Amino acid sequence: MSDVVHRRLVLGLGGTVDYELRWDAAILGRLAAEHGVRRDELTSTAPIVDERSLLVAVLALVDSGAGAERFVTSSEVVEAFAAHFDYAVTLGGTGVRAGLVLDGLGIPSTQHLVSIDDNVRRLLPAGVSFICSAAEDTLDPHLIVQYPAGARIPLADDEVVAPGANRLIFANDPPNREMRLATELAETLDTASALLVSGFNTMQDHDLLEQRLGELREAMRRLPADALVYYEDAGFYTRAFAETVRARLLPVIDVYGLNEDELQEYLGRAVDLLDPAEVAEALSRMRAIIPGPVLVVHTRYWAVAVGAAAARHRAALESAVRVAATRYRLGDGFSAADVEATAGMRRHEEGAALVAAVEAAVADAVGVAAFSLEVAHPTTIGLGDTFVGGFLAAQAGGGARG
Repeated sequence: MSDVVHRRLVLGLGGTVDYELRWDAAILGRLAAEHGVRRDELTSTAPIVDERSLLVAVLALVDSGAGAERFVTSSEVVEAFAAHFDYAVTLGGTGVRAGLVLDGLGIPSTQHLVSIDDNVRRLLPAGVSFICSAAEDTLDPHLIVQYPAGARIPLADDEVVAPGANRLIFANDPPNREMRLATELAETLDTASALLVSGFNTMQDHDLLEQRLGELREAMRRLPADALVYYEDAGFYTRAFAETVRARLLPVIDVYGLNEDELQEYLGRAVDLLDPAEVAEALSRMRAIIPGPVLVVHTRYWAVAVGAAAARHRAALESAVRVAATRYRLGDGFSAADVEATAGMRRHEEGAALVAAVEAAVADAVGVAAFSLEVAHPTTIGLGDTFVGGFLAAQAGGGARG
């Protein structure tokens, strides 16, 4: 048996237990009436300290059509809000969701976890092994709100109307804020074919962040020379910490990924994702901010990689887009056959035109159009994580360094 067969994808750094709400505009409308929420109160940036402030944030974000991740002052607020709804208990975190995708495709992986409880033990499939830094069981659920396009919620003086489908995440997760690394991490990386790094966005202590980044860099010295390092960005609770992470990790990252919300947050403005000139300019500015070997931006219309080594990842982009589209239309538990069925579905025509224009205008850019799918009940949570899983599936036989 070859050495490559024994090499695994190592995915981290922290997993979560998610409470995925079943969307119910009537319940949100009832809560808005009980709390007397008015349009001029809608904000997504105020501290979330109780049920009312969480409700206001949800309504403001739905009204804008944005996806977001926000900090809540306690897990009790999350538990109390979720109690109004039907919800499913699932596993989250970029690494974990990517691992679940890979397991469905028959590809084993090893998770690095910072928390554990019976939900994790029950829901993590046998094909996903794990190492964990936690000394005891804890549960700090992440609240997941997926809303459909056109959703309407009445307010005291108006109504909220969602311009598009998206997902929201609210959490207070001490183990992920601490991001303690498992003592076995360095040894696990000895035979890794790829390493996924994510999760630093939830940390709130800068000195501790610097310490964890140093510990990770030291562990990464054990990676084989040909292992691929993929970093997936996220909504940082403290935006300035993103710069710290980039400064410490860019020298050892091969692929740096982010989604359309993060793209626009970095740029501080909205970007017309179907305007070639706007997208080309945005990619140029992002390359100045994130000057790694390959930058990957994935959106609802397209995915584009830019950089000297971008061309070698075209197949990975195609795999990522197909897999994410499959989750969008089917939710959890899809198979390789389901992904193959997605491949024959219609692409987004304007997305395809955007990709062609950007490839012609931007040096070292390669792209893939997303799919145009009509789905009654789309899954919007975890699409970025699923994209990462699909990307890494193409590297499963051993990645090539950028």
